[in-house]
Amino acid sequence: MTTEPTTAETTDGTTSETLDPAEASDQEGAAPLTGTAAPLRPTGWQRLDPRRYGWWDIFVYAVPVYIVSRLCVLAGAAVVAAEIRVDTNIADDIGLETPDPHGAARGNAIRPIVDVLTSWDGKWYMEIVRNGYPREIPPNVTYHVDEARAAFFPLYPMIARWFDVVLPGGDVAAALAVNIVLGIIAITLIGVLARRLYGPAVGRMSVMLAALFPGSFVLSFAYSEALMLVLAAACLLMLVDREWVAAGLFAALATATRPNSVALIVACAVAAFLAIRERREYRSLIAVALAPLGFITFQLWLGQHAGEMGAWFRVQREAWGEGASFGWTAVKNTVDAFTNPLTSPTDTITAICFAATILLVYLAWRVRLHWVPFAYSLAVVALMLAPATVTARPRFMYAAFPLLIAAAKWYEPHRTRDELIWPLTIGACGAGLAALTGLYGVFGAIP
Repeated sequence: MTTEPTTAETTDGTTSETLDPAEASDQEGAAPLTGTAAPLRPTGWQRLDPRRYGWWDIFVYAVPVYIVSRLCVLAGAAVVAAEIRVDTNIADDIGLETPDPHGAARGNAIRPIVDVLTSWDGKWYMEIVRNGYPREIPPNVTYHVDEARAAFFPLYPMIARWFDVVLPGGDVAAALAVNIVLGIIAITLIGVLARRLYGPAVGRMSVMLAALFPGSFVLSFAYSEALMLVLAAACLLMLVDREWVAAGLFAALATATRPNSVALIVACAVAAFLAIRERREYRSLIAVALAPLGFITFQLWLGQHAGEMGAWFRVQREAWGEGASFGWTAVKNTVDAFTNPLTSPTDTITAICFAATILLVYLAWRVRLHWVPFAYSLAVVALMLAPATVTARPRFMYAAFPLLIAAAKWYEPHRTRDELIWPLTIGACGAGLAALTGLYGVFGAIP
């Protein structure tokens, strides 16, 4: 007779599985038996035991889900490739030279797909991979000049350049290969974090949501979000388990990857506050001290490299028109989407994202999402809504991935009663993922 594992909530909001002692040695992923639901704090090499987080089970589940999600991205990009090829064939037949939105003649359908995956911000990251950062930034810089690449953070293009050294196929192939690897790691870590907080079922559901969420198109584009998600998920996992040095190091690397990763500083601060209040664990301040080092180091290095302190802030202000509206832009665009429907795809996307964000934050509150990932998510949402230019977007929402964990946690007890909600949600996410990829590929909306 086999005893089923049960899931119990610990004092810090996480969960652990408790087993019948007779079965404990035979079941992979079992928590150490301590007489309580909470597992013993691991030491040394025990931290690397795959049974601790059940990462292998999550990884095996994540791989096929991730492959299906990437097929959705390829489907969207293939629509763009087909459109370009048809236009090219028509132009050849009637002797016209039709401008190609992707900038070069195409010999086959593969190249336009690659161009979709390296469009928008990917162009700037590839410029950094090839030429590094500018030595001098002209006054009144605009996004029409190459020096505007100084607005983008260094860690992803640095890794892409390293991959280019060891992989065949050129820098574009290297940049995309980096994100293929990082994407599956990110999805796995999100599932591992969800499993750590709420058990195996929520872990698997979170994997599916994270893989198919429309904003996950960035995992296949030459964007830095995949790397940021890996580091953010690892940081939050370490914070939940009070591994302060590791959490701080992951946060420091993340803050050298994307601007919105400074939300991890908030997560580290909240985790430290809770640790000090509940256990007087002042060692937790190590994570707070380490977290901003990536951002600070990049700002100091770029200032020295370009001969201008504050160069990044000036480029953001002049080239990209960044300013603060404190949510007004998101509200205005949402209102415009309803008062003038179907006139602006960008406004429509903003409205959907704004509404979805409110819903996800509400669900996170309802399920009592662990305070540390909740604080991180709220900080990401605040950073998403603050700008006066590009505001609520699927890829910015995606950075607040703990909200997807909260959605999975909310739905998990409803599975037997509302059988249609989950497949409809997953189907809608997959369709949205393909549609967004195609829309961004034809430059029909701002990502």
